[in-house]
Amino acid sequence: MTKATTGGTGSGDTSPSAAGAGSAATGGGGLLWAAIGVTVLLWASAFVGIRAAAHDFSPGALTLGRVAVGSAALAVIHLVVLRRRARRSPVATGGTGRARVPGRVLMLVILWGVAWFGVYNVALNAAEQHVDAGTASLLVNLAPMIVAVLAGLVLGEGFPRRLIAGMLVALAGVAVIAVSTSTGRFDLVGVLLGLLAAIVYGSAATLQKSLLRRIDASTMTVLGCVAGTVACLPFASDLVRAVATAPLSSVLAVVYLGIFPTAIAFTTWGYVLSRASAGRTAASTYAVPPVVVLLSWLVLQEAPPAAALLGGALALAGVAVATWKRRGRSGRRRRLRWWGA
Repeated sequence: MTKATTGGTGSGDTSPSAAGAGSAATGGGGLLWAAIGVTVLLWASAFVGIRAAAHDFSPGALTLGRVAVGSAALAVIHLVVLRRRARRSPVATGGTGRARVPGRVLMLVILWGVAWFGVYNVALNAAEQHVDAGTASLLVNLAPMIVAVLAGLVLGEGFPRRLIAGMLVALAGVAVIAVSTSTGRFDLVGVLLGLLAAIVYGSAATLQKSLLRRIDASTMTVLGCVAGTVACLPFASDLVRAVATAPLSSVLAVVYLGIFPTAIAFTTWGYVLSRASAGRTAASTYAVPPVVVLLSWLVLQEAPPAAALLGGALALAGVAVATWKRRGRSGRRRRLRWWGA
């Protein structure tokens, strides 16, 4: 899922991202893997939470409710981070814990936030009105292969035979998923929406990894979520109507999505991206679909058909082939970049 890059920061960075890089390498491995585990579990639960609320909230209303709650929770987390940072580096941060964000970086963060918290969530929410949670997660996890394709088209990295072979295998898996959804019908709309979510997901994650060299994870996450919330304000009237008529369980599902898979998981993911090697972060996301299928079965008594699971396994195998790259004279292998420059 990624070209071998370590989540570093630029020189002179006083953020926790920069300060934590060394500690992660010298003994923070347990905390790092805990952050990866929390992120995977919470993001997997998001697919189930979306499916649970999909009958009572439109895709736009569900997105706005989730990111609005997420913005409030992230603001609290960010204030805690700022206070800790001010105590650690009172001179470098002017006693406030805040670091100056260049204008160009700020604009890219806003663009990232609108794409990641806005467009991605609307597409995923809409997809889960057509396909079950497990199927949606299998489609979204095509993201690393899609970014490898974008790198070939936009960055001139070409299309090696490995990438083409992986694409063909993954597309075959998507075709199997499309004809074996839980409805038993070919659902082109659900599949296309899932693929759109995967494209936005991979592209936004790539941009995030690059921007973390210029801005700390906490600031980027809270600014991005607020930007996504503002972009989704046109859905405010839909959200008000949905909250007034939806059962309490669906409203609580939206609150859960905002606090846990959004605020907490994005905070732990920013920690991971700013400290972990590319290989670790790449491998972790392959655990999401199996966890989604298990949670969906336990919570919703819903699971993809056997054929869809087979198609998902085929698609993920194609992703692995497409993003696996042999590097160096020693024959050691690394994965292609999809989270950073």
